[in-house]
Amino acid sequence: MSGIAKTSVLVEEGGNQCRKRSNLSASSDQCSKRSKLDDMSSNEKKSNFSMLNPNINGTIKMTTSSMNKPGATTKKLVIKNFKSKPNLPENYQETTWSKLREAVIAIQTSKAIAYSLEELYQAVENMCSHKMASQLYVNLTNLVEAHVKSNIEQFLSESMDRQVFLKRMDDCWRAHCRQMIMIRSIFLYLDRTYVLQNPSIHSIWDMGLDLFRHHIAMNTLIQTRTVDGLLTLIERERGGDAVDISLLKSLLRMLSDLQIYQDAFEHKFLQATERLYCAEGQRLMRELAVPQYLAHVEKRLREENERLLHYLDPCTKWQLIHTVERQLLSEHVSGVLSKGLESLMDGPRLRDLATLYSLFSRVKDGLTELCNHFNAYIKKKGRTIVIEPERDKTMVAELLEFKEQLDNVVSTCFQRNDRFLYSMREAFEHFINQRQNKPAELIAKFVDLKLRAGNKEATEEELERLLDKIMVLFRFIHGKDVFEAFYKKDLAKRLLVGKSASVDAEKSMLSKLKQECGGGFTCKLEGMFKDMELSKDINITYKQHLSATSEGGGLELSVYILTMGFWPTYAAVDVRLPGELTRHQEHFAKFYLAKHSGRKLQWQATLGHCVLRAHFTQGNKELQVSLFQALVLLLFNDGDNLSFEDIKTATNIEEGELRRTLQSLACGKARVLMKTPRGRDVQDRDHFAFNGDFTNKLFRIKINQIQMKETSEEQKATEERVFQDRQYQIDAAIVRVMKMRKALSHNLLISELYNQLKFPVKPGDLKKRIESLIDRDYMERDKDNPNQYNYVA
Repeated sequence: MSGIAKTSVLVEEGGNQCRKRSNLSASSDQCSKRSKLDDMSSNEKKSNFSMLNPNINGTIKMTTSSMNKPGATTKKLVIKNFKSKPNLPENYQETTWSKLREAVIAIQTSKAIAYSLEELYQAVENMCSHKMASQLYVNLTNLVEAHVKSNIEQFLSESMDRQVFLKRMDDCWRAHCRQMIMIRSIFLYLDRTYVLQNPSIHSIWDMGLDLFRHHIAMNTLIQTRTVDGLLTLIERERGGDAVDISLLKSLLRMLSDLQIYQDAFEHKFLQATERLYCAEGQRLMRELAVPQYLAHVEKRLREENERLLHYLDPCTKWQLIHTVERQLLSEHVSGVLSKGLESLMDGPRLRDLATLYSLFSRVKDGLTELCNHFNAYIKKKGRTIVIEPERDKTMVAELLEFKEQLDNVVSTCFQRNDRFLYSMREAFEHFINQRQNKPAELIAKFVDLKLRAGNKEATEEELERLLDKIMVLFRFIHGKDVFEAFYKKDLAKRLLVGKSASVDAEKSMLSKLKQECGGGFTCKLEGMFKDMELSKDINITYKQHLSATSEGGGLELSVYILTMGFWPTYAAVDVRLPGELTRHQEHFAKFYLAKHSGRKLQWQATLGHCVLRAHFTQGNKELQVSLFQALVLLLFNDGDNLSFEDIKTATNIEEGELRRTLQSLACGKARVLMKTPRGRDVQDRDHFAFNGDFTNKLFRIKINQIQMKETSEEQKATEERVFQDRQYQIDAAIVRVMKMRKALSHNLLISELYNQLKFPVKPGDLKKRIESLIDRDYMERDKDNPNQYNYVA
């Protein structure tokens, strides 16, 4: 082995190959030596190669079994370079390329390859190792180019069917891709060495794509027919026909891989899409109702997204979807809303509204337009509820139902969008104040109705939820002082007559009002509850006093002590009371004033109610009546038949009140009196007699109590009191502002007053109050500037 020339050796595992990294090919001598090595047994080869260990100076150490013995010396084997440079065989490049060319043509013509792929790969590697890579790349390029050019003719026939053309194009493209993959696998060494070291040239795969693109795909006729065929297939699919999706996907992927997708196809595709949906949108807007149109738009968007998923390039997504949205939605936003929003809201058709919101959120200003039309719808619908007097009886109930419906729409369909919540509140506040004062009055009466009959109609929890909903309406009204006046009057009736269904509900409502408007708004209402509690203690003490003095008699008297500033103002009525009742009143006044000296008691006959024991032929009954009704009925203890004038003289009740009282006793459901002549109205010449034959299945009978029904006079009086209170508040605000500013122009004063006053007021009303204060010397006009006011200290 010492005769082997020195060279660097690469040893592979198993010892089956030995590749030399020199620039020379193996000579015939070397081949003979390699054949001798091959004849060695495998065990010998393994043992020999296992002993080869390269060190840093390029020599190879050989270790034998004898070297392991103590004292043995190490022998070195030195391998030297060839003395002469080996030469390649003649015509090596031509012979090797001929072999490779034959293999490439076999691949292109789908024939069997005569050589093994390993042999072909080795041939490419050898050519690259001997600096033939550049020529090899050129030869391969020319060969591939010639084959690509040979495929052009099949696509130039004018009579070819469009579907056949697309199929043939797809087959050609797929075949080209398969061929280039196999060719690249053979020339992989060329791709990984020569191409990698030369960034200016294409890889073998890119070279194949470039040739196909240049000679076939970029051919004007072929490209036009290909793109037109693709557009026709897509148009047919959009029309509902079944098409070959795999063919579409393959050809569009071809355009993407060839990097001509956008230039050759996308622009034309988007133009065709725009034309299609422009015409479709205009036609369907005329033919379909809004719910069907929205469903169609949603279906179209879903279909286009599926096309993107199945065969279109992802880069087309934004422009495609934007085109569909613009032609089917953006161009018809106003038309859709004007044509169908009102009917959708009236339903309400929640699913369609959710679809509408979802679609409009995709286009520019879509939600803004939807919100504006939503606001206009609320104002229009709400105004019809508020402004029509014939709907007063159901106004509050309809408003609550309307508000609940809108809340459901905003929550379920509009995703609780803050813009829509604010718009709904603004619209409610606008239309509910279109009819000044009336909504506030009716809301107060609605609360009175529910608090009088709350527990009979609903549970405590349901009543609490209803009160919360009413408070939402209450927030929208401007004339909160009107609400307070009517609410206070109704609360007084409920407390004095004992008709409040739930004390807890009353206090809950009071707490809600206090939280909403502050303590100043509810201080008088709280004072009313406090008076009722104190009155209960006073009555208990009075009864104990009567028991101790034995002055009670057969009459049981309960008195409510009301603080005049807390309760509504009641007109003093002077009526003639029976002597027994007068004696008890005087006795109670003496008892009360003895404990609270300096106070003044004023009896309010209009607020009194009584329970009378009546004896009828069919048995005894208890009659629950007002004080005026009691005074009339007690007259029949002394006479059986009385005229209207007799009753009027005996009781001194105001004529109108007396007529209503007699009408409730003689013309209502419980007729304890008989009127002659019969009729619903009470006349001056009518006579009345006690109805001894009166029957009723109940023992205690409640007869229509006048004080529980509000007359038109009472309503006007309440409104007048509110107006008077507002004048006082305006006067106080003017004086407060002028006292602080000393001098102020008219416009600035009006502006300050608008900021301070919590109820709606007109400029003319403010001007009248200013003139009134000038007349009363609280302020004066400036001598030099009549448009400016000065405060008078």
